[in-house]
Order: sequence, then structure tokens, then C-alpha cells
Amino acid sequence: MPVTAKLSRRFYEVLGEDVANELVDWFNAVDLTYRNDLRELNELNFARFDAKVEQRFAESEARLERRFAEFEVRWGRRFVELEARWDQRFVELEARWDQRFVELEARWEGRFLQLDAKLDQRTLELRQEILGLRADMDVGFERASAAIERSRTDLLRWMLALWLTSAGATILSRLL
Repeated sequence: MPVTAKLSRRFYEVLGEDVANELVDWFNAVDLTYRNDLRELNELNFARFDAKVEQRFAESEARLERRFAEFEVRWGRRFVELEARWDQRFVELEARWDQRFVELEARWEGRFLQLDAKLDQRTLELRQEILGLRADMDVGFERASAAIERSRTDLLRWMLALWLTSAGATILSRLL
């Protein structure tokens, strides 16, 4: 992005508009040329720098690969021995845990059987209690039904007595 040079008003008055504009254009052209040259120089320097960095990364990677190979040779056998020991320990640990889980499962199974028996006993007791309550309710309903029947009979007697009394009073009042 070129920066346009701008001269003072006095400069334009002394040299004239055309000469001053030509001088400004020349300054801008020189600026553009210098910028392009600087950009090309920077790109060349960056390309050289990038090549050096790439070469150093390649050298470092080669050294790391060599060191990893040496490490693998040196420690490979130790890791195999360590892995064998850990495998043996895991087998022993797994056998112990399997035995503990079997024992725990047997204990829980016994507890579940006890709880199941208690639940069955309590269910039986509740059923017997419910049957007893049903019998008590049946007796209570029979009593209530008998009481209602008695009340209805008494009510009918009273109604009949009142009806007969009213009818007798009505007949007597008409006769007299």
C-alpha cells in the first residue's frame, strides 16, 4: 500500500502545480520500487531461514530416532521382564478377587434367602390379618344391615301409626 507524498502549499506555489505533482509521483514510484525490493529481499532471506530450520529439524529428528532405537535396545528386555512379573501378579490378584467375589456372592445369596423367607412370612401374616379384618367387616356390615332393617321397620310402624291417626282424625272431623 503506497503512501502518497504530499508537499506543502508553498512548494506548489514556487514550483507550480505540474512540477510539484510530477515530483510527488516520482517520490511514490521510488517508494514503490524500494518496497518491492525490500519484499523480495525479505522473501529470499525467509526462504534461506526456512531451509536452515528444516535442515536442523531433520538433523534433530535423526538424532532422536537414533536415541529412541538405543533406548529400545537397552530397555526392551527390562520391559519384557517387568511385563511378565506384572502379568503374574495380575493373575494372582485376579484369583484372589475371584475367590472373594464367590464368598461375597454366597453371603449375599444367604442374606437374600433370609430376607425372602422373612418377606414370605410377613406376607402370610398380612394375608391372615386381612382375612381377619374382612371377617370383622362382614360381621360389622351384618350388624349395620340389621340395625338399618330395624330402623326401617320402626319407621314404617311410626308412619303407619301417624297415617292411621291422621286418617282417623280426618274422618272424625268430617263426621262431626
